[in-house]
Amino acid sequence: MSEAVIRTDTSPPGLLASLDPLLREWLPRQRWFAGKGRPVTGFSLVAATELLPADSRLGLHHVLVRAHQRHTPAGGAAEEPGDCYQLLIGTREALPPRLAPALIGHVAEGPAAGRTAYDALYDTRPAEVLLEALRTRARIGALRFERGEPEPGQEIRTGGIRGGLVPRLMTAEQSNSSVVYGDTFILKLLRRIVPGVNPDLELPLALAREGCPRVPAPAGWMTADLAGRSWVLGVLQPYLQGATDGWELALRELAKGEDFTAEARALGRATAEVHTALARALPTVTLGHTQARRLADGMIERLEEAAQAVPLLRSYAPALRTAFTALADLAAEGRTWTAQRVHGDLHLGQCLRSPDGEWSLIDFEGEPAKPLAERRLPQPAVRDVAGMLRSFDYAAHSAEVRVPGWAESCRAAYCTGYAEAGGRDPRTDPVLLRAYETDKAVYEVLYEARHRPDWLPVPLAAVRRLSVPEPA
Repeated sequence: MSEAVIRTDTSPPGLLASLDPLLREWLPRQRWFAGKGRPVTGFSLVAATELLPADSRLGLHHVLVRAHQRHTPAGGAAEEPGDCYQLLIGTREALPPRLAPALIGHVAEGPAAGRTAYDALYDTRPAEVLLEALRTRARIGALRFERGEPEPGQEIRTGGIRGGLVPRLMTAEQSNSSVVYGDTFILKLLRRIVPGVNPDLELPLALAREGCPRVPAPAGWMTADLAGRSWVLGVLQPYLQGATDGWELALRELAKGEDFTAEARALGRATAEVHTALARALPTVTLGHTQARRLADGMIERLEEAAQAVPLLRSYAPALRTAFTALADLAAEGRTWTAQRVHGDLHLGQCLRSPDGEWSLIDFEGEPAKPLAERRLPQPAVRDVAGMLRSFDYAAHSAEVRVPGWAESCRAAYCTGYAEAGGRDPRTDPVLLRAYETDKAVYEVLYEARHRPDWLPVPLAAVRRLSVPEPA
């Protein structure tokens, strides 16, 4: 594919207006749409770029659009501009059966009148356009496509990105969209985007500079320059062929009744190696009394909000609150903690085990629901540890056959491995660990109550355990 096929002009006027009624129905049904439960009342265009002309056999438009939704505050119903979403919209005269799952709708008016609009990431040709743009460092309207530095032995001329790789969309449910090219690269397209430095690109780049092998180095990335600010749109990374994510592997071993402690220990070592490299690559800070008090207050506030929303949590709230007040009390006595950049949303599903047994950490976006500035704040490394400990608990309760003591053994092995790789054993700071694990369990209770009530017993079991602190 030559560069000439990539258009540099913006999309024709009237495109969004013609798509508006279709997107109102289609967008809320997507797994990655964050505003579920509130109707979309309209859209405002952030940017639109024509990648393939609308009047060709296949039209292709890159669209950044802000969804407006109705909400009902105390003062009455109101409309507010919601999140900004990245869409790759294709148009065809007719949609072949293989693209039926991608259907957005039939366009009645505007520049694409009479054509069918669909999610173009399902289609081979549009996905090829994105890889070619990355390979050639294209500039298309406000869009910027960049390449990473080639690894030793890679083709210098293209930064190791070669054309001709067959794309396929990963259909597993996730909060973004991913396209695999051959078995060489995976492109993660962020769906809900905000301006600023995104940790999903920032942290892997920093780790690559440190030579940390536990995180795949970005091979390329997409951004948009709008109103003097940069928006990260996607990251291209090596595809770890044959790798299994930690969640699938844990459930598989549980189903066979196999011991998982060796893997948990190795995963603990991998986590500590990443934390050590992040602490070298990016600034660390010291959390003193004021910062720790603020941290504990935030945890208490989240507990109170969750207890209001989930009545089953209320009887445990006073005991859980002691996990946070104990942290504040330690800080008042002069205890300090080191905070650094962390993964921010670590669990078994964010870890990949290669066929040779090596573990890698992926998806450094953090919790997408939180503001970008908050996701980039230095935090105690034990926050990631607590997330993984909770993940072992979830895996144990998700297995068809329960294995007594499985989660406890994995939790202990993970902490042991973490200490072995140069990280301090998280269990030597039980107050901080209990506070973060309690905070995570409270979040899980609220999430499951709202979205997956059948799973509510899992975090409630942790809440019962955490409400009775272990003896020192």
